[in-house]
Amino acid sequence: MDAIVAEKITKQFKETVALKEVSFQVRAHELFGFIGPDGAGKTTLFRLIASLMLPNSGSLKVLGLDPVTEFKALRKKLGYMPGRFSLYQDLTVEENLDFYATIFGTTIEENYDLIKDIYSHIEPFKTRPAGKLSGGMKQKLALSCALIHKPELLILDEPTTGVDAVSRKEFWQMLKNLQKQGITVVVSTPYMDEAALCDRVALIQKGSLLSVDTPENIINSFKTELYGLRSVDMYNLLIQLKAYAFCENAHLFGQYIHASFKGELNRNDLLNYLKTKGIEDVEITGIKPGIEDCFMQLMVSNETLETV
Repeated sequence: MDAIVAEKITKQFKETVALKEVSFQVRAHELFGFIGPDGAGKTTLFRLIASLMLPNSGSLKVLGLDPVTEFKALRKKLGYMPGRFSLYQDLTVEENLDFYATIFGTTIEENYDLIKDIYSHIEPFKTRPAGKLSGGMKQKLALSCALIHKPELLILDEPTTGVDAVSRKEFWQMLKNLQKQGITVVVSTPYMDEAALCDRVALIQKGSLLSVDTPENIINSFKTELYGLRSVDMYNLLIQLKAYAFCENAHLFGQYIHASFKGELNRNDLLNYLKTKGIEDVEITGIKPGIEDCFMQLMVSNETLETV
């Protein structure tokens, strides 16, 4: 049985359409990621899955239950970690964890083995108020509280936003360990590099899914040759590339501009064009696309279809 089955889910707030006929499945015991920028619809979708909102149309099944009519039974099986730190900041670490355990009719001792690898990092500070924890420690406490009742499905809304690189790496290793214990994990993130850590990902933009597949398959589906370009004046280079008639897509990526072109790239034509714009000594290198490049290409293709 799939952990989540969504069919043509639409959610609208007055004139704003947050989700547009979104359909996908999450398999049981899968680590599934929703990848997209702020405002893409990730939080709205997670609130629908967690039975905190009602869809305008479409159908949704979570762990075989309807979040609209069977929300009481569903919530006992869910662990939900919202994007913002939402625990009681004036309560201590231990008091917060004990409170959430009590709500779900369990104790810290009963399910300690499940949270041990996570909670052990912050247990030495169990008497500290939650509001005085660092970002990484708050993250671990929130995850411990979401897990204390041993949920079947764990929903994490951008859990690594604003967290340092070391803590991000540790957190994803924790998610992998939870998956091995039979928990289905659904996570959202604006960080494209985290997509490679998921079994499958859904690329989402402006409330629509652009692609749902394994990270490897998404990268392999990149349709054109990709090039990295660099010059002294990177800002002007980006502007002129976007104005170039044969440029399909161009975006800044670290020290290079990643660009794809319509048909086979004519390097001499491109260099001559850039020279007329006052840009010389341009380095052009063929590169392998990543998830972000695929996302940008799919986004451009989707916008083109919408304007047709």
